[in-house]
Amino acid sequence: MRSKITSGRGIGRYFPVLDWGRTYSRSALSNDLFAAVIVTIMLIPQSLAYAMLAGLPPEAGLYTSIAPIMLYAVFGTSRSLAVGPVAVVSLLTASVIGQVAEQGTAGYAAAALTLAMLSGGFLVLMGVLRLGLLANFLSHPVIAGFITASGILIATSQLKHILGIEAHGHTLPEMLGSILSHLSQTNWVTVAIGTSATLFLFWVRSFLRPTLTKLRTPPLLADILTKAGPVFAVVATTVSVWAFDLADQGVLIVGAVPQSLPPFTVPSLSFDLIEALLLPAILISIIGFVESVSVAQTLAAKRRQRIDPDQELIGLGAANLGAAFTGGFPVTGGFARSVVNFDAGAETPAAGAFTAIGLAVAALALTPLVYFLPTATLAATIIVAVLGLVDLSILKKTWSYSCADFVAVAATILLTLLLGVEVGVASGVVLSVLLHLYKTSQPHVAEVGLVPGTQHFRNIKRHAVLTDPRVVNLRVDESLYFVNARFLEDYIQSRVPDGCTVRHVILMCSAVNEVDYSALESLESINLRLADMDVGLHLSEVKGPVMDRLRRSRFLEGLNGQVFLSQFDAWDHLARSPQPNAAA
Repeated sequence: MRSKITSGRGIGRYFPVLDWGRTYSRSALSNDLFAAVIVTIMLIPQSLAYAMLAGLPPEAGLYTSIAPIMLYAVFGTSRSLAVGPVAVVSLLTASVIGQVAEQGTAGYAAAALTLAMLSGGFLVLMGVLRLGLLANFLSHPVIAGFITASGILIATSQLKHILGIEAHGHTLPEMLGSILSHLSQTNWVTVAIGTSATLFLFWVRSFLRPTLTKLRTPPLLADILTKAGPVFAVVATTVSVWAFDLADQGVLIVGAVPQSLPPFTVPSLSFDLIEALLLPAILISIIGFVESVSVAQTLAAKRRQRIDPDQELIGLGAANLGAAFTGGFPVTGGFARSVVNFDAGAETPAAGAFTAIGLAVAALALTPLVYFLPTATLAATIIVAVLGLVDLSILKKTWSYSCADFVAVAATILLTLLLGVEVGVASGVVLSVLLHLYKTSQPHVAEVGLVPGTQHFRNIKRHAVLTDPRVVNLRVDESLYFVNARFLEDYIQSRVPDGCTVRHVILMCSAVNEVDYSALESLESINLRLADMDVGLHLSEVKGPVMDRLRRSRFLEGLNGQVFLSQFDAWDHLARSPQPNAAA
């Protein structure tokens, strides 16, 4: 009986649906259905737009929003996360695939499937191995900088659709140069449609709800009408193009969209293609996971819920694998639609499943209605959505808080804008790691003294404390490893020079969680040098795991001092001066 229970818990770890599904209620069903209706209305135009951004046919956006959502509902742990195509991942998809296949070809679509498969497989592998912590290698400021730059690139890339011209490029200078060189081809009817749709969508986002509130519209209806803003733009511009034959005047339209459910597709297993897409797939996976898990954790915290980052990897991986085998492209959790899903009252992942059903109905019954939908309207939808991602205030915030973070953010933004999103993603990862290494390469080492009348020790530069000229108390506020090992060695050498009156050096290790072999060798060098000077090296407040590792070496045998349980014990034992000095 016990083994069965254990087995059941093991299965439940990989199938969260077995957890929330047991307690699913009629009230949850009602709330999930309502949330699904709102998200479906929002997602139909978004799906078409993001497919266009990824360089794929519009139906690919609908296909990408059906099977992945269903699979996430089974494997995901967030009750509110809405999975599907998102702007940044769509841009990355277009940028990556554009280097291995020509847009509009069968090879391009096949590459999109392979990219989704590789991304999904990598995410599942990370989840099974419980490697969700790897996402921590991307710092939040760097991610914010990359998303800001990506939002600018995405908005700029859509200007060609607003203007009705041909343009190309993957970097900001290329895009702007191409747009300027083709300005003479501007289609002013398209400009009128695209500009009107963009202004309308901005007005909906900022002013529609306050206007409806002033008109005493019921809150529920006001919420639905606000979320349906893109649908109104789609309907109005589509009807205008159809009624006035604007397609004959050069307005580009979506055209025929197949009426069908997602087909079964098989990604290409070409070795050369996999080799070309593997690294980009890994980077896309990490970026998508970081964005998704950040949204999921934020929304879960508001309802005192928890998510499992490792299982989220499996859920997102399954969603991407679903996209790979149903004619889609890489997906992740979207910020805007997840917030809408949360605000609409979604209680379980079943809301996502109901959304997928609504999109399937749309794929079967509504696609003929978008034949005359102008691409300028889809571009307007993308522009309004992604400009919400642009947060240039991160530069000011990091400048005032941390110079190192500011340099990392600014470099990420500039590299992404000037060299493209692939370089931006790679530089974001590298800068995050370098930023961590830089910060830990010079650990904060404080010389401390005893607070009078207590057993507490504080920084002598910040507090009036008791010191002894013969005893140097150093608190090391960082784990010791190869990057900073030499720093501590140099610090002690400068603080305890030859011929000084110091007789004891106490390393207060309360903040040291790790001592690697390089740091161990530095400690041995410090010990030998101090021993030659007849100065004792002592340790205090060493944590258990660190002490266990030190005991496995010969360091403690050769230590010319002692190891004390607390810093006060070390001070009490070593500071024998009858008149300790007060320092400020």
